[in-house]
Amino acid sequence: MRRGELYRVSNARAGDPRRNRIFLVVARRDLLESRYPAVACIPAYPAPARVATEVPLGEHEGLKHPSWLRCDDVTGVSRSKLTGYVGSLSGEKMKDVNRALAVALDIGGARLDRL
Repeated sequence: MRRGELYRVSNARAGDPRRNRIFLVVARRDLLESRYPAVACIPAYPAPARVATEVPLGEHEGLKHPSWLRCDDVTGVSRSKLTGYVGSLSGEKMKDVNRALAVALDIGGARLDRL
């Protein structure tokens, strides 16, 4: 399992109306190499919410239909559920995800130096 990989997950979160949802792994490498039972992921949705923190996905990433990662919705997913490998994001697409995460978490160069 690596940062930037997409997985189809069944029943990942309680209350999710979809049986299956695509998740992007965004956890850092040392966490992925540890025995920690859950990893940070971003869910993909079939329709855009039209917010600045969305990243579009499609056939280039291994999906059959257009989807949108909502980077405001970072969540922990159990490793045991991340078994349905779909594909991985290109370096350019991961840069888009990183930018969207920075916006979602309100962090940037100047903010990192402030408490």
